[in-house]
Amino acid sequence: MGNNESLPVRSDLVGLKPYGAPHLDVPVQLNVNENAYPIPDVVVESMRSAVDDHFAGLNRYPDREFEELREHLVTYLHGVNDRAGQTVGLSPDMIWAANGSNEVLSHIVQAFGGPGRTVLGFTPSYSMHPLITTGTGATWQSSARKDDFTLDAETVGAEVAEADPDIVFLCTPNNPTGTSIGLDVIEAAYDNCSGIVIVDEAYAEFSRPAQASAMTLLEGRPRLVVSRTMSKAFACAGLRLGYAIAAPDLIDVLRLVRLPYHLSEITQVLACTALEHADVLLENVDRLIDARDRISDHLSNVGFSVYPSDSNFVLFGNIASPHELWQKLLDRGILIRDIGIDHHARVNAGTDEETTAFLTAVDEILAEDPGILLESN
Repeated sequence: MGNNESLPVRSDLVGLKPYGAPHLDVPVQLNVNENAYPIPDVVVESMRSAVDDHFAGLNRYPDREFEELREHLVTYLHGVNDRAGQTVGLSPDMIWAANGSNEVLSHIVQAFGGPGRTVLGFTPSYSMHPLITTGTGATWQSSARKDDFTLDAETVGAEVAEADPDIVFLCTPNNPTGTSIGLDVIEAAYDNCSGIVIVDEAYAEFSRPAQASAMTLLEGRPRLVVSRTMSKAFACAGLRLGYAIAAPDLIDVLRLVRLPYHLSEITQVLACTALEHADVLLENVDRLIDARDRISDHLSNVGFSVYPSDSNFVLFGNIASPHELWQKLLDRGILIRDIGIDHHARVNAGTDEETTAFLTAVDEILAEDPGILLESN
C-alpha cells in the first residue's frame, strides 16, 4: 500500500493464502478437475432458448427459494439413486443450492461454525474446507489419513470422539487423492459427535461401480448433510451451481446466513435446463473414466505410484521433484497440479487427445531424465 498504513485485518486471517490454482493459457489444461468436454450443441441451444425467455424479467428479483430448481434436483437425484439400486426419500425442502458447492459449504459452516467452534477434517483433502472454516472464525483441526490416504471407521470414530467437533468434513471421492470411504466411516463420524457431519460428494458421478451415496444415511440423521455439484460430471463449472441434501430443519437454518436472492435468475434457468438434459450431459462421464483408468495404468507401468481413484483425476507419487515435473510438462503445453504433497502430483482426465498428449509427454520426460522418478523400479 502506498501510504504504508496497515489494514485492520482479522488477526486469524493474517498470513493465510487464498485458494488458487495457476490459470495458464496452455493447450492441455488438466489441473483443476474440470470436465474436459464442452457442453453439447443440443444443450447449448436449449439453454440459449430458455434464457431468452427471461431477459425481459430481469428487472425483478429471482425466486429466492429457487423452487423449480429444487424440483429438478430432486428428479435428478431420484434417478441417481434408482440406477444405484438405492431407495432414498427426497423432497424439495431437503434441497439447498448456491453458487457452486463452495458457497453451499460456506453457508453450512457459517450457520454451524463460527468463533469458538471447531471443524475437523481428514487431510490431505479439499483445500477449501479449512479456508471456508477459518473465514468464518472457526478453528480448523486436521487429522492425518493413512499412508495410502484411506480412512476406516474405527480410526475416524476415535478421532471424532476425541476432538468433539462442531462440524466434521468427509470427502468422498476425496480430493486430491480420489479415494472413497465406506458408509460405515460416515456412520462412525456421526455417532461419535453431536455436531454437523458434511459429506462432500463433488465427484460422486465418476465412481464406477457407483459407491453408495451418503444420501442413503439421511433418514434419522438430522445432523448429516451431503453436498454435490454440477461443475464436474455435468460440465457446468462455469455455471456455478452446487447443492446440498439434508433434513428440512437443517436446510431451513441456511436461510439465516445466505445473502438475499443469492441465486440469479439466469443461474436458475440454466441449471434447470442442464438438469432436463442430464442424460446428454453425463454421456461423457464414462469416456472420462476410461481416460482416468488409462492414465492410472500408464503411470503405474512407467514407475510412478498410483492411487485408486473414483473421481475424474489421478494422484500419483514416486516423483523426485513434483515442481520440476510440473514445469517440464508446462514447457510442453500441459498443465497439471502440484498439490503440495511431498513427491506427489495430480492430473485430471482429459479428452482422448489431451490424455495422449499428457502420457506422451511423460514418456519423453522420463526418457530425457529418468531421475524424475524418486526410486527406479
